[in-house]
Amino acid sequence: MQRTRLRFQSLQQIAGNEDVAVVILTDDARQRALSLVCDGEMTRQLLMRLQGPRDVCKTLLPEVLIQMLPMFPSNYELMVVGIFDGQYQVVLMDIDGGTSVRVRMSDAILLSMISHIPLYIEEGLMQKQCTHFEENAQRIAIPINTMDTSRLQQALDHAVESENYELASQLRDEIKRRTPDMTR
Repeated sequence: MQRTRLRFQSLQQIAGNEDVAVVILTDDARQRALSLVCDGEMTRQLLMRLQGPRDVCKTLLPEVLIQMLPMFPSNYELMVVGIFDGQYQVVLMDIDGGTSVRVRMSDAILLSMISHIPLYIEEGLMQKQCTHFEENAQRIAIPINTMDTSRLQQALDHAVESENYELASQLRDEIKRRTPDMTR
């Protein structure tokens, strides 16, 4: 299986909305980018590590647990393996022990940031989801298949209001794809 290592690039807060931010991950060459929306709590957790005092962060639970990992020698990695209902599916794998557990994508990013556990994505998924990375881009593309249904509905409403019917059609189709057909 071919895979691509993902690296945290940036966290872009959305003007006027403290409950949402966009995380930008890039490949090692910084040619391709993967963007995803994270909630307010994870935004605060990431900002704390990016902007907060290091002496405060090192006593937080995730950092303390990471400090304990050498007591349990193993080889870990995180792998993005798919998308289901607007959420990236990620597993934390113990390579030596052969076990794995699912984690949220935002938690995987945080874990990778503080522990240096590598975060990978299957290459086929990366090709499907990525955009070309631009260092100082003014706009960020977010694949609609990674947005939760409530955000899709908001985007659909906005697309209809602004008469962007092509986008509205794509958003409607994604919402329909996720909604079970009750008439069958």
